[in-house]
Amino acid sequence: MKRPAKETEESARKISRRAALLGGAQLAFAGVLVLRMRSLQLGQSSEYRLLADENRINIRLLPPSRGLILDRNGVTIASNVQNYRIVLVREDAGEPREALERLAQLIPLSEPEIERAEREILRHRPFVPVTIIDQLSWEEVARVAANAPALPGITPEVGQTRFYPYGADFAHAVGYVGPVSERDLAERENPEPLLMIPRFQIGKIGVERELDDDLRGSAGHRRIEVNAVGREMRELDRQEGDPGTNIELTLDRELQAFSLARLGEESASAVVMEIATGNILALASSPSFDPNLFVRGISIDDYAGLRDNDRRPMSNKTVQGAYPPGSTFKMVTALAALEDGLATPEERVFCPGYLEVSGRRFHCWNRGGHGRVNLVSALSESCDVFFYDMAQRVGIDRINAMAARLGLGIRYDLPLSGVSSGLNPSREWKRARRDAEWVVGDTINASIGQGFVLTTPLQLAVMTARLATNREILPRLVHKLGGVEQPIADQPSLGLSAAGLAQVRRGMSEVSNSNRGTAYSSRIVDATMRMAGKTGSSQVFSITAAERAAGVRRQSQLPWNRRDHALFVAFAPEETPRYAISVVVEHGGGGSSVAAPIARDIILAAQARGLPPLDAYPRSQRNRIESMINTISEQIGPAAVPTTGRSRA
Repeated sequence: MKRPAKETEESARKISRRAALLGGAQLAFAGVLVLRMRSLQLGQSSEYRLLADENRINIRLLPPSRGLILDRNGVTIASNVQNYRIVLVREDAGEPREALERLAQLIPLSEPEIERAEREILRHRPFVPVTIIDQLSWEEVARVAANAPALPGITPEVGQTRFYPYGADFAHAVGYVGPVSERDLAERENPEPLLMIPRFQIGKIGVERELDDDLRGSAGHRRIEVNAVGREMRELDRQEGDPGTNIELTLDRELQAFSLARLGEESASAVVMEIATGNILALASSPSFDPNLFVRGISIDDYAGLRDNDRRPMSNKTVQGAYPPGSTFKMVTALAALEDGLATPEERVFCPGYLEVSGRRFHCWNRGGHGRVNLVSALSESCDVFFYDMAQRVGIDRINAMAARLGLGIRYDLPLSGVSSGLNPSREWKRARRDAEWVVGDTINASIGQGFVLTTPLQLAVMTARLATNREILPRLVHKLGGVEQPIADQPSLGLSAAGLAQVRRGMSEVSNSNRGTAYSSRIVDATMRMAGKTGSSQVFSITAAERAAGVRRQSQLPWNRRDHALFVAFAPEETPRYAISVVVEHGGGGSSVAAPIARDIILAAQARGLPPLDAYPRSQRNRIESMINTISEQIGPAAVPTTGRSRA
């Protein structure tokens, strides 16, 4: 049956409306899509082009060349040398263990080295190049290059590594570098990206560590094109980084080498200062070690040998060692008494070999006593009883103040590791640290540099320079930074009495130049180079009554580690002082017999700016001295030459 015409017409109108609505919606959607495409293609095209480039281009850091370290004459004492190494990219190499085992067939890789390299590889993203091994010889690199088709993802490279041409001579002062460790990163709040480069080297001790920010330089970069999974396709451009700053130290290479050689096998230290500037010319700590071993990767056996050596070759004794100064402290006590008018240079004190205080006997080193002595003879002959008497007059407060005035108990701001402040004790210190009151016996012990008093060899050299000048000399280690000379600290007057200081200097002169002086056998006979000094011996262990009864009295009869420390301080030339020196020989026995001869030879070398002149020695000693100087000259020799190959870990 046919629908009515009216219904048919109504139905057609509804279909037309639906079609119009649907068409309009489609047209609107198409319009929005066209507008969005137009916006993307025209309005935001640069933004999305940049995002596409970032997906296609990677930027990789280039380590900068590390700054050189030079001595005061421009001699390079820390340099950079060519370093052949092997790098691996995990995504190209496949399974790290298999790749490393293939590499081990061409160059020697121990199991610990393979395990370390595997851990390092897995710490980084697959496309990051990781240094597997370095310090390779040319022959080893050539073998890897020749077998490149069988070693996907493994590439030989040429870089730079640190080298110390004078080996052990500057090990404690300059220090050494090594790869960045987790501990190094943890010490920095926001480590810069440069430190994330696998096996990037930074300073570990000494100047290398303390001035690392200057020496390190700033990274360069290279832009490389990579595929979708990050594989490098080609290098687009490269910008080298800024090299580190060159640093010129105040140390003198020849004097440093001579000082270390003269210390020999002793566990000892020597500091030489240029008095006018405070420049440290020598900072020798013996025994030393070759810092190149640490750069290359020190072997387990080599490290154990250094760690277990009872003479502590890893310790920088010049600034880290704190020792009782013994009789080298007596000038402090003398000046404390003279400055406050509690003693006069002419006054004499009787020394019977001991002084009894509060029922306790304090002995002089000369058990028979020195008889009647004044300030000059007490210093010259190192009479303990004289200074015991002075100590009771001046008290610890004045001694403490004078010690500080002369530079003791101060931590000097030098770019060295572990600089000690020593100990300049006071009533307050003992109360705070020992929960006890200061007693007169403490003062008597302190007056001769025993008891609680501790000093470093550097502090003793500073004290000696101040005694020689009556000025506040400060030690200085950096001469130039990036070619710019660093300022010398102000040297205000100490304000010490000229008359009192003259008596102390006269006493020091007689130590070395009077036939009753404790260092007369180590005198300098050339009047233009003569030195004024002071011997010292600091007790490590007391000889027990039983040992004394058994006849054990001499230092040579005691085990090495129970013998006294031997000390000597001096300035020269006596009339116009230019150099100050301190020498400490651990368990050396006697300052006059062990430390003084070493100090004399070194301060003569400083004045001669070369080997000590034979005519400056007493005639009877010249044959022996000539033999010693020739031996040292052979030991010093020329600078070392970099070698290829690695230490076995």
